[in-house]
Amino acid sequence: MAPILSNTLLVDDKPPKRRIIARLRGYFLAGILVTAPVAITLASAWWFVGFVDSKVVPLIPGRYNPDVYLKDIIGFEFGLPGLGVVVLLVLITLIGALTAGFIGRYVVNLGERVLARMPVIRGVYAAIKQIFETILKQKSNAFRQAVLIEYPRSGIWAIGFITGSTEGEVQNLTKDEMVNIFLPTTPNPTSGFLLFVPQKELIILSMSVEAAIKMVISAGIVTPPYRRPQEESHLPIVPVNDSISNNADDKISATSKKARPKKIISQNTN
Repeated sequence: MAPILSNTLLVDDKPPKRRIIARLRGYFLAGILVTAPVAITLASAWWFVGFVDSKVVPLIPGRYNPDVYLKDIIGFEFGLPGLGVVVLLVLITLIGALTAGFIGRYVVNLGERVLARMPVIRGVYAAIKQIFETILKQKSNAFRQAVLIEYPRSGIWAIGFITGSTEGEVQNLTKDEMVNIFLPTTPNPTSGFLLFVPQKELIILSMSVEAAIKMVISAGIVTPPYRRPQEESHLPIVPVNDSISNNADDKISATSKKARPKKIISQNTN
């Protein structure tokens, strides 16, 4: 046994040069793990600020443009980063303040009546306006809960987001109480599918919407922590097939009832 142990130690023991290379590679990967998220975030923010500045700053009259005065003082042109973003925020705020008055509402209603007479534009405008009104409404419950649903077939699960309670013709034609679910795609969550799912078939996730979006974008690489009682950690919450024993089914059913809320948040349509 001694020669075998000696040979094993010789095989597992790496030469000094190889150990140094492995250590340097570990340091390099650790550096990427630290710097890549920061660099990508800063680059995205810098690109957004530069894009807005390139579109807004040229529209500012010369006598109101701070860059002109800075050029006269320091002798060369120095573009203030973020000037266009600030101007855009101030402009949007002023427009909102003006539309709150009687004259502003009259102008907005007049513009909407004009758009309502345009065949193609009226549909696009109405849809976009309804989406923004729903999302920006203070009491809106859109995208407030992440859920687990069986999709695209039984036994396969996907993460979705509740956008509201189903109403109108779709709800009237179905016997179950339906819920609007947005099912995002990976890694681009801005595209996806609209599903009408019975409320009783939804499993509400305890993770936040932000954590669920991170999991979707990363294709499951980033998994949020889940704190669950130790005695229940080995029991699945999702429904299982009939091959499980009745005793296990009773435990799973009890655990599932604890995990499911009694009522799903419904969207305020008033």
